[in-house]
Amino acid sequence: MPIPSLDLHAHHAPLRDEIRAAIDRVLDSQHFILGPEVEALEAELAAYCQCRHAIGVSSGSDALLVSLMALGLGPGDDVITTAYSFFATAGCIARLGARPVFVDIDPATLNLDPAQVEAALTPRTRALIPVHLFGHLADMPALHDFARRHSLPIVEDAAQAIGAAQAGCPPGTLGDLACYSFFPSKNLGGVGDGGLVTTNDDDLARRVRLLRTHGASPKYYHALIGGNFRLDALQAAVLRVKLPHLQRWNEARRRIARAYNNLLSGLPLTLPVELPGYRHSYHQYVIRTPQRDALLAHLRRQEIGAEIYYPVPLHLQACFAHLDYAPGQCPHSEAAALQSLALPIYPELTKSQIATVAAAIRAFFGGPVIPTA
Repeated sequence: MPIPSLDLHAHHAPLRDEIRAAIDRVLDSQHFILGPEVEALEAELAAYCQCRHAIGVSSGSDALLVSLMALGLGPGDDVITTAYSFFATAGCIARLGARPVFVDIDPATLNLDPAQVEAALTPRTRALIPVHLFGHLADMPALHDFARRHSLPIVEDAAQAIGAAQAGCPPGTLGDLACYSFFPSKNLGGVGDGGLVTTNDDDLARRVRLLRTHGASPKYYHALIGGNFRLDALQAAVLRVKLPHLQRWNEARRRIARAYNNLLSGLPLTLPVELPGYRHSYHQYVIRTPQRDALLAHLRRQEIGAEIYYPVPLHLQACFAHLDYAPGQCPHSEAAALQSLALPIYPELTKSQIATVAAAIRAFFGGPVIPTA
């Protein structure tokens, strides 16, 4: 049987009746935008994320955008961020007229390298956006030290890292704002787009709430120029059904990662790392090999889902050509773009499926097949 990279049918089947009841509750209320469902979800997520404020927004991308707007960023400002991430990380900077300043990654974690951020500082630098890529937190103590020495706010892109932690601290505890995504494929996914901003700063929380409704308070009285970044009640209701299961799902992902680590050991692959003191959420399980494209073709011939995240680093994207980055400036990001391959990982993945994926990879490299996960 084919093994998909993600199986949302299997994921949602056990919750179908609860999700239907939650949707019916919203339909009966006829309150579709913000309202009681969103407020209840925000309270539950604030407790889960250990932050004073959790503000539901329309997507993970909009969470980043509204956070930068709340900080007042715009033309003439520089924002330091990673060269290796989903496009929204840098796209939101550019949308405000600011300039993304790309920094290479740590080759072990694939996250922003703290050793290189100092060299990226300019007189126009106004903020720092680390990304907790694939579910492993960036080195926040080092980045926090850099940011405080230069009076820079930190916006954490935690779109892939809900449930992750460093020394017991989740995203948002060392940054000024943290941004999450509820895209359906995420560890906590909705049935459409959705996102979240968390912060312990009362003033930033007030500004984010104001900006998500076109800067209006009360209605039709606009203190700021904001946008339509509101979270739908239907998404909030579904997420409330799923949130109590998140810890169990993340534990399942971690078990799958340990099984992959065991079954793929000894092959000419670079496996994901989980540094001491960190808790990886394994939104993706990403291996690296110079033979990535051939391995991907091999897996697809056997109907095994695998995906490339991300094929072009941000500093080499065509839309950023005017920034004059050249190949070779972020070598670790460029290598990751050429070598990284995400294997199937989701809580419903069976031991048999894990073993099948691993056996296919071992066969590709000519290694002995280990039959059990």
